[in-house]
Amino acid sequence: MRVTTVNQEVHLPILAQKGVSLVIKREDRIHPLISGNKYRKLKYNLEEAKAEGFGTLLTFGGAFSNHIAATAYAGKIHNLKTVGIIRGEEIAQKWQENSTLKLAQSHGMKFKFVSRDLYRQKEIPNFLEELKNEFGDFYLLPEGGTNPLAIKGCQEILTPADADFDVICCAVGTGGTIAGISNAASSSQKVLGFPALKGDFLQEDICKFAARNNWELQSDYHFGGYAKVTGELVDFMNTFLKKTKIQLDPIYTGKLLFGIMDLVQKDYFSPKTNILAIHTGGLQGIEGVNRILQKKKLPLINV
Repeated sequence: MRVTTVNQEVHLPILAQKGVSLVIKREDRIHPLISGNKYRKLKYNLEEAKAEGFGTLLTFGGAFSNHIAATAYAGKIHNLKTVGIIRGEEIAQKWQENSTLKLAQSHGMKFKFVSRDLYRQKEIPNFLEELKNEFGDFYLLPEGGTNPLAIKGCQEILTPADADFDVICCAVGTGGTIAGISNAASSSQKVLGFPALKGDFLQEDICKFAARNNWELQSDYHFGGYAKVTGELVDFMNTFLKKTKIQLDPIYTGKLLFGIMDLVQKDYFSPKTNILAIHTGGLQGIEGVNRILQKKKLPLINV
């Protein structure tokens, strides 16, 4: 399936005041579930899995993983079985309360919940062999879907029409998306990544796939780590939605746009800078995060 996405300009007073333009590439509109970078990462992997005759996809993820939800649905429409190795044994007794996992299960995905220590062995051959003994032969999709075929897909996010932008911004999880964008960017473009996780390990992970040194990470906008959300972030997302009519997700793009607007306010970008932000989808995660916010009696994300 060939896809086209729309570039939507954002009009906010602070952008005009600073003389900076911001355009969002609406990759979230590719598909309600297989959207954004998840479509890009799965595209060539699905082709490879079917070409090699596999009947099962097995992958890894956390309880709010967009990749888990997307893989489950992709497997369903491509007549492939799917298995999700989910981080956190404690989730096994209450996964029905998690909207992402319920969605994945409704599309046929089987789960195996493992401890965080065992989850860290997701690239160890002995562990993978144990999984083959349990689930049969499978096509392995790494955590977040990041592998060379995923990078190939993410390189297609940018098109020739995007060559006039000075800075390309994207959220960062496992590093595959920013690596693909880095490889596809023009020689004059700078790529900024906004990690949704704490820690310095991403630099090394991105370098495995990024062929160029045209990128850097802005690591101050993770809001406490993966799937961590604060009232400040929710307020920003709700205000952004009201002013722009663009829905953001709390795991990745909310933090991305918060970071971009904070850097604009702090004059990080020189006047006349043209910024392209990649909306990587993931809107399915809002429901689950809102349930947590409700339990904590915090403001909810508007939809």
